[in-house]
Amino acid sequence: MAAKVFESIGKLGLGLAVAGGVVNSALYNVDAGHRAVIFDRFRGVQDVVVGEGTHFLIPWVQKPIIFDCRSRPRNIPVITGSKGEPWHGERGTGAAQGLFPPAGSGDGALKQRP
Repeated sequence: MAAKVFESIGKLGLGLAVAGGVVNSALYNVDAGHRAVIFDRFRGVQDVVVGEGTHFLIPWVQKPIIFDCRSRPRNIPVITGSKGEPWHGERGTGAAQGLFPPAGSGDGALKQRP
């Protein structure tokens, strides 16, 4: 009697573990400032761009490709007419700083072959 109970609990536990593994492999997360496109093994890269959040996919058939779309500050060397200001590195040179968006259109065409 007790052996049957333990056997049924074992089967139930194994079934829950397999189901949890499938659900875990069907979820993916896109962080803030990132975008994703989905690669499908049968249809190629899909045209839909996925925003941030948790999303579903078909396990072992689809794969998310995640891109970083945050703007980054860049220092641009600038030759100025000022002479010897203490916050400039060298005499007559300085740096301008600006935010630049990432290159590319941000759609599914980023990963497609020409």
